[in-house]
Amino acid sequence: MKDFRTLKVWEKSHQVTLDVYKVTADFPKDERFGLVSQLRRCAASVPSNIAEGCGRRGNGEFHKFLQIATGSANELEYQILLARDLSYLQTTAYQELNGKIIEVQKMLAGLIVKVDAERFKK
Repeated sequence: MKDFRTLKVWEKSHQVTLDVYKVTADFPKDERFGLVSQLRRCAASVPSNIAEGCGRRGNGEFHKFLQIATGSANELEYQILLARDLSYLQTTAYQELNGKIIEVQKMLAGLIVKVDAERFKK
């Protein structure tokens, strides 16, 4: 079992989740159960899946949860694009948040490669 708090990718994705909660606080009230909910759920899914994977046995299961986290990060990337295009998110806020999401995606990809190397080491 790994301590998820020691992983930089968890730390970064947790910060992205906090940022998403902040920016969505100003979205229209009629989006509370729509886009706001979806943005918050997919943002929180990234660090949640990293944490869950750390609690599983073996790198095979960890890899699976890192893949799920990657999918959620990709979904989040689209959701913030949608929010920007609907004019709920300013372009500068979008660019900053999108940059952080891309960084998390790259970190996840690197960690998956590392976990795979350990998994298939004989």
